[in-house]
Amino acid sequence: MIQHFKRLVWILGGSLFVSQGVFLLANAEKSYHELRINPSRLEQRIQALAEFGKTPEGGVNRVAYSDADIQARNYLKQLMQAAGLKVKVDAAGNIIGRRKGREAQLPPILFGSHSDTVPHGGKYDGALGVLSAVECIEVLKEHAIVTRHPLEVIVFTDEEGGLIGSRALAGDITPDVLDNITHSSKTVRRGLRDIGGDPDNLASAARKKGDIRAFVEIHIEQGAILESLNLDIGIVEGIVGIKWWDVTIQGFANHAGTTPMDMRQDALLAAAQFILAVNRIVKSEPGSQVGTVGRIKAEPGAPNVIPGKVTLSLELRDLSSEKIDALFLRIEQETKNIENQTGVKISISPVDAFAVPAPTDLNMRRYIAEAAQALGLKSQNMPSGAGHDAQEIAQIAPIGMIFVPSIGGISHSPREFTRVKDMANGANVLLHTVLKIDQDSLSK
Repeated sequence: MIQHFKRLVWILGGSLFVSQGVFLLANAEKSYHELRINPSRLEQRIQALAEFGKTPEGGVNRVAYSDADIQARNYLKQLMQAAGLKVKVDAAGNIIGRRKGREAQLPPILFGSHSDTVPHGGKYDGALGVLSAVECIEVLKEHAIVTRHPLEVIVFTDEEGGLIGSRALAGDITPDVLDNITHSSKTVRRGLRDIGGDPDNLASAARKKGDIRAFVEIHIEQGAILESLNLDIGIVEGIVGIKWWDVTIQGFANHAGTTPMDMRQDALLAAAQFILAVNRIVKSEPGSQVGTVGRIKAEPGAPNVIPGKVTLSLELRDLSSEKIDALFLRIEQETKNIENQTGVKISISPVDAFAVPAPTDLNMRRYIAEAAQALGLKSQNMPSGAGHDAQEIAQIAPIGMIFVPSIGGISHSPREFTRVKDMANGANVLLHTVLKIDQDSLSK
């Protein structure tokens, strides 16, 4: 009899009604408290997914729209269908598996990630978020738990190549993007067709504010903070904004043996000063901001010729757009000094590839923190220095992100590794966060 009562409470989401019309909220958290995902099943599926695009180094080369990507997507669709989800592919190629809720009129709780990788990447980036979401659905199915809200598991299209699927969902993708060449050597347009999308009807994939109750994503940290502090869970407080610039330094190419040192217009020397200035300025202010010069090319590139032209990149990241702009202004001012000292001309132009900072929702952070605490896990708020699909979804819905440790802080590499217990911890936090979102809505 007790078992039947527990099952009833689960099905009702912890809500009981009495004939007098008095509405009583049972302690649903007690009903859900012992729910746990299956670590062995999650690990087995991580390894199975890694077979699609497996490399000799032990990593994964599964770039979006490639044969390996298409095979992996078919595998994921089969898993989602077997878990009882109604699966569709939208115009942007996003795989969406829906599970009905008790109150069909409520907006769905969305969770998931992406399954594509960078060229010669690892097993866990993106894959953990997708398979953890499927695992949560498996647990709910096994315990016959039906949430009030519908639940949607999503596999976003081409995260690594430009957040294509999430941008489309947020209505933030322009037609010119469709002609971009991807890592698969296909255009985005051709790639979307190959995975079952409809590039001529992308607007149909867009959702409006209010269409989604919340979006939650679990991801490997891609850094070493959690491991170094011996923490189980990172509660992401925001995803950094990113701005890029192309920098051109024009000097004068001349003979390296016959031109005196004090008569040179050495573009590479000016570039070195510029790089040092970026490092000095970015480090001069407190905070977690970062600045990087990741690409540099000197011309003509001969050992006996003074470099006459250098092109390089500048990238700044922070949770605050204002701080990014302030740092750039200081860097721009410093270029005037470098020009005066070296006799070169420096021009800086913005690159049309940027991401706006996306703070996570305060309630989502609270749900994640409460879930971690209830599970006996140590957690800490932290920024995400990498971009994620959640960054786009933040434009249309409250977002939350859960980080789990990356061993050695290694990511986008065949050496990327997250322990089974850490994956299980994160997936359990995801499960209980989703349930908290669903339960908390009872009071709204």
